[in-house]
Amino acid sequence: MAVRINSPMDNEAVEKLKAGDQVLINGVIYVARDAAHKRFIETLHKGEKPPVEIDGQIIYYMGPTPAKPGEVIGSAGPTTSGRMDPYSPRLMELGLKGMIGKGMRSQAVKEAMQKHKAVYFAAIGGAGALISRSIKKAEVVAYEELGAEAVRRLEVEDFPVTVVNDAHGGDLYEEGKAKYRVKEAV
Repeated sequence: MAVRINSPMDNEAVEKLKAGDQVLINGVIYVARDAAHKRFIETLHKGEKPPVEIDGQIIYYMGPTPAKPGEVIGSAGPTTSGRMDPYSPRLMELGLKGMIGKGMRSQAVKEAMQKHKAVYFAAIGGAGALISRSIKKAEVVAYEELGAEAVRRLEVEDFPVTVVNDAHGGDLYEEGKAKYRVKEAV
């Protein structure tokens, strides 16, 4: 059975989630990829605030396709999360509570999740058309000149994800590998 959560999130909500949990997200999530993440960090280095509030938020690593007439957004599948790894620990220091993408995260990101109470969710790659059904509103809110990499604000209902890395050090990918690892004969 899926766990329903609301975004923005707080530490209490994050701490309840465990690697392997099926989750349905409701509320607001932001879309940002590597170009936007780089700009966030450059902005912080200048002593300025990013163009969106990071505290409590969930960022989805996604590059949308254009919406067909009458639709909110086109296909909305996840992109590889590792490209955001150089920037993610700093954003977690600012209160980022969730990240959605596909693929494994670096050790530094996993340690930052434990330190700052954050979680990494996986969305199913190749299911962008299905995922887009959970997106009820989408609007560009920063860096419009980046096109597909602009920062978007999404309003979502029952957005389906799976917890991969939790705030307690749980790692669904590592658990899966261990489960099927062949034990060496003595």
